[in-house]
Amino acid sequence: MMLKEMQKLPEAVQLIEKASMMYLENGTPDTAAMALERAGKLIENVNPEKAVQLYQQTANVFENEERLRQAVELLGKASRLLVRGRRFDEAALSIQKEKNIYKEIENYPTCYKKTIAQVLVHLHRNDYVAAERCVRESYSIPGFNGSEDCAALEQLLEGYDQQDQDQVSEVCNSPLFKYMDNDYAKLGLSLVVPGGGIKKKSPATPQAKPDGVTTAAADEEEDEYSGGLC
Repeated sequence: MMLKEMQKLPEAVQLIEKASMMYLENGTPDTAAMALERAGKLIENVNPEKAVQLYQQTANVFENEERLRQAVELLGKASRLLVRGRRFDEAALSIQKEKNIYKEIENYPTCYKKTIAQVLVHLHRNDYVAAERCVRESYSIPGFNGSEDCAALEQLLEGYDQQDQDQVSEVCNSPLFKYMDNDYAKLGLSLVVPGGGIKKKSPATPQAKPDGVTTAAADEEEDEYSGGLC
């Protein structure tokens, strides 16, 4: 895109927003939503914050028309942009809205995927309690308990809580996580446990060293894994 065209983009988006308001006032919400989504696509690479706002406006128009599938698709675009911009607090709220709609339209398998996205966002916010709560609340979603998504999340939370980087990395590198939308897959691959990956040990029962392995060698082996990224 030429520099002059880029400079005119904000003005173009502003005009599209005005047009969409007129479409709404004239009772043509579909056209208003199409205009807002187009404006979002135009500005996304230049001003992602504005694009998020436009996608959320589009989702609201669709939701008011009870077109929930279209609404949730636009919310998904907003969520991914928020994650890309590392605006994790807002992303967590946006993903929860998506999840609520998917639950309402009874698309339960997608609810499971949104729970994974939520957990990854909360862990990047260093909020283990919120991540655990998301999983606990998802037990009420039909089919979640006993799904591979549920099992993987329980393993992820256990590894994170125990500061076991190896376990967290194993989950985040599984196909279930790697084949999510790219923005969420990246969150998984970059997730680092608190303390840099040094496992918690029970002070009452120190780990026994295998025969023939010196304390120094064992410590060196443990250090090899500490502080590593997923």
